Amino acid sequence: MAKASIIAIDYQNAAATTAHAYLLPALDQQIAKHRACFGQRPKAFDLGCGNGSVAAHVAGLGFKVVGVDPSASGIEQARANFKGIEFSIGFADIALAKKHGKFDLVYSLEVIEHVYDPRSYAATVASLLKEDGVAIISTPYHGYMKNLAISLCDGWDKHFTVLWDGGHIKFWSFKTLCALFAEQGLTPIEMARVGRVSALAKSMLVSFKKRS
Repeated sequence: MAKASIIAIDYQNAAATTAHAYLLPALDQQIAKHRACFGQRPKAFDLGCGNGSVAAHVAGLGFKVVGVDPSASGIEQARANFKGIEFSIGFADIALAKKHGKFDLVYSLEVIEHVYDPRSYAATVASLLKEDGVAIISTPYHGYMKNLAISLCDGWDKHFTVLWDGGHIKFWSFKTLCALFAEQGLTPIEMARVGRVSALAKSMLVSFKKRS
């Protein structure tokens, strides 16, 4: 299976982004709801870890974290600033499971919208997940009311701008995201909309488990 290629981002520091202010509380809530599934020494995999700031946050919740990202500068910042976490250059590839094993938690925040080959990406998530593990995926939210509001404001050129390198190349709804992961035997167990009022949310976080 081909690697799910993505344009690497250049990182100048290890700071969290503004999006983390609304993403991390929702991530924490979903992790807490499924904590009983993870055992005493849980392992987490950060797919598209960027500069490592989220991996450090999850490590602070008691997980042993492994993170991969295609950005050499991101991994450099992560290794320099967050000790005790395994970081490496790479991205979605089913060979990752052979190298790193299986994980209680696999998460990937605001990544899939940048991926050229989302099926390889979804297959990688499934390959890394233990049978009773949980995958949490976040991506910008799109739904009827938000799409209508963008249309009424004549905002599509700005919202779907193509004038930045490494930008969003695929746009997901809850329905299409679930359809993608269903192909890998994963079923949704929870969805949260975050960043604004629900109908106009900036992003959604969806938790998945392997279908029994």
